[in-house]
Amino acid sequence: MSHRYLPLTEKDKQEMLDTIGISDVSELFSDIPEKVRFKGELNIKPKKSETSLLRELGNISKKNITTETHVSFLGAGAYDHYIPTVVDHVISRSEFYTAYTPYQPEISQGELQAIFEFQTLISELTAMDVANSSMYDGPTAFAEAATMAAGKTRKKKVVVSKGVHYQAIEVLRTYCKAQGIEVVEVELDGSYTDLARLDEAADEDTAAVMVQYPNFLGSVEDLEEIEKIAHKHKGLFVVNSNPLALSILTPPGEFGADIVTGDTQVFGIPTQFGGPHCGYFAATSKLMRKMPGRLVGQTQDDEGNRGFVLTLQAREQHIRRDKATSNICSNQALNALASSVAMSALGKKGAVEMAENNIQNTYYMKNQLKSKGFEILDGQSFNEFAVKLSKNVDDINDTLYDDGFIGGFNLGRVDEKFENHMLIAVTELRTKDEIDSFVERLGEYNA
Repeated sequence: MSHRYLPLTEKDKQEMLDTIGISDVSELFSDIPEKVRFKGELNIKPKKSETSLLRELGNISKKNITTETHVSFLGAGAYDHYIPTVVDHVISRSEFYTAYTPYQPEISQGELQAIFEFQTLISELTAMDVANSSMYDGPTAFAEAATMAAGKTRKKKVVVSKGVHYQAIEVLRTYCKAQGIEVVEVELDGSYTDLARLDEAADEDTAAVMVQYPNFLGSVEDLEEIEKIAHKHKGLFVVNSNPLALSILTPPGEFGADIVTGDTQVFGIPTQFGGPHCGYFAATSKLMRKMPGRLVGQTQDDEGNRGFVLTLQAREQHIRRDKATSNICSNQALNALASSVAMSALGKKGAVEMAENNIQNTYYMKNQLKSKGFEILDGQSFNEFAVKLSKNVDDINDTLYDDGFIGGFNLGRVDEKFENHMLIAVTELRTKDEIDSFVERLGEYNA
């Protein structure tokens, strides 16, 4: 069959031309000078029928290496986790997947309540007073925390650990450059932030001390000691954190964090080639009116019925420009909903069990690698750790693909001192047989 996807007859075309008062489509381009108009043929393939095109695109997609075709040990910011089936059922409902910003509460109560539940769940996980309705991704939220801290403290320097995800640091630099905020990076001591250097770098001019928990190398930072350094000179304490890990680790709010950010991809959002994700931003009540993005609040109507409305929006579109603290103009409502559904489906016990399985699988793999003579970068892990190899990580990963494995992240791409180091992620989905097979293959190719 050769019909168009959206049928348009010559009669339809002529009726449209008559309506706007022209005789030919070329007249629509009359304002474009003749000499700059393209006269040749575009270098594209001839049109195909819908069936042929779908077949071609399907064959192209089969070339992808995914978590459906291979066993993944790749993390570094995007993780292969269990997603309850109910997630797709809920977010596929038209009232959610077609929704945008719920500015009109009288017709958006379902969307507003879903966002409110997301905020509540994030507040509980982080042990913070309030969370916003979500942000574009984790790195965006992290960078927004820096600019908010600078605005709150009126200081122009942030101190960030190199244990933070390197892409989050890149986004942080971009944000801070535009606002004239100095970014000071502190080196690691092994797989942890060097606390002595962190203490030396933080001073009276520091708006925030910023770390990740667990950090990019997978190690669980000592937030109790870092909090003392952050607050010694009246700066803010910012923690970027994996929310699944917070199901079992002591949350940053209990260590005195002022702002907690992160990415909820671990709850209900597939890896899907790196995005989109869903950032979260939580803070103390003292900082509530400075938070970026938007918040949904619970209220009552004139008859006493429970309701939800947008409130406390700190961007320039909603308040005076000179009072605005952010130009973030949207959120990730659909992905936030996916995370909310996943967290609700798992429940407190399910999330804890899922987190425990990550830890158990990770330490099982660590011990298996050590028994094979591999050198593991020392550190207390949640579900990631670094292992030193004798050969180039990319070369080994290419070989692992042929065996049905997606290998770990090449840390040498980020820092040359970690040349031949692979960052391995072990989630609850990995089985003992998969771990054993991967360790065996890694041992063979590393020999």
